[in-house]
Amino acid sequence: MRNRMILLTALAVALTATPLAGCSDDNDNQGIEEPMDNTLKPISLTRAQQELVTASNDFAFNLFRAATLLGQSGPYFGNLESQKSVILSPLSITYALGMLNNGAAGETLYQINNVLGYGDTGAEGINVFCRKMLSEAPALDKLTKVMIANNIYLNEGYKLLPDFVAKAKEFYGAEPETRNFHDGKTCSVINHWASDHTEGMIDEVLTEDSFNPFAVSYLLNAIYFKGVWQEKFSKSQTRDEAFEGSRKKVPMMHQEHKFDYTENELCQALRLPYGNGAYSMTILLPRVGKSVDELLLSLNAESWKQYQDMGSAIADVKLPRFESKTDLGLNDIMAKLGMPRAFDHYEAEFPAFCNVPTYIGMMKQVARIKLDEEGTEAAAVTVIGMLETSALPEEPQYVTFHATRPFLYVISEWSTGAIFFIGKYVGD
Repeated sequence: MRNRMILLTALAVALTATPLAGCSDDNDNQGIEEPMDNTLKPISLTRAQQELVTASNDFAFNLFRAATLLGQSGPYFGNLESQKSVILSPLSITYALGMLNNGAAGETLYQINNVLGYGDTGAEGINVFCRKMLSEAPALDKLTKVMIANNIYLNEGYKLLPDFVAKAKEFYGAEPETRNFHDGKTCSVINHWASDHTEGMIDEVLTEDSFNPFAVSYLLNAIYFKGVWQEKFSKSQTRDEAFEGSRKKVPMMHQEHKFDYTENELCQALRLPYGNGAYSMTILLPRVGKSVDELLLSLNAESWKQYQDMGSAIADVKLPRFESKTDLGLNDIMAKLGMPRAFDHYEAEFPAFCNVPTYIGMMKQVARIKLDEEGTEAAAVTVIGMLETSALPEEPQYVTFHATRPFLYVISEWSTGAIFFIGKYVGD
């Protein structure tokens, strides 16, 4: 039987360094400044929904360990060089697999749910979490632009099953569009959609060589976040300095300010907020003599909570201005994390997806981050190919927080602790 391919592409784009442009409607009120209510408000979650966020964060740390810890014992099977800087978006993978999971059944469904951490809540639990973030995340901060969008392109001659389409619309806002993939234009159309929903940051998710005109479908998810540091770094204070493990000096930003801060025997942790504080980057700087890998092995959803409940300190902060990019194959990682059946040509079960039997033939993510004095810009693209067959101290302490050696960072939402991006910087 001729193999047919379904490709699902999920894009997650987050955090840009430049101020918002064209986000306010000021054509009718030029020269008039109106007060803006930008009160920090939490995402309202039930206890069950908060448990879903906890599960999602566990997946984030499991994924990052699996991708980056080479030669470690236990369930870690990374294929990235350990000395390289890495940026990944677990949320992008959650959206991609969450949408696909509505077409899964049996052991395949069970394994996907467990890997993502949703267990007995199943596909519906993933749907609820994704819908919650889709509807509420964009409204948390008027100084920060957040967009989450989904789309489905279907090749002529194939049919998505009605229940799958209904859930894609209800929980992901996706509207399937049927096209002739042999028309020579569909690849360009998909790339234009990606560019439009990432403000031009990602203008190509598929090349003409990688685009498969025999694919059944392409599913896309885009997450876009644009914000600036609440406390910007002055460019005049940036100096080239040595970075441990790097053969060349790196531009080191510098400021002294009051920030949320905590520390333990493994690391110092500093939180840098964006906008009104709804989103932030937490920098986890290993103690001298400790490594990023040691720190990473200690992280899970439970231990992550200690970095959410910080005190404060006047901190002398040094942080590199940097860019890094990751291109990561996910087939082996996701299979070894616990969902091998979805990649099995003979045993994968996606009977509720479309009118032909399918399995995951290819899964990968490309991610990129840029961090500078103004803020942060990060992007991730996940591609799935389916084949047929606390309390503050009275006197803030003063601390030195010089990130001049490898460190971890996490971009997350304030009220839930939900992780959008996780990465490490090692000076390359």
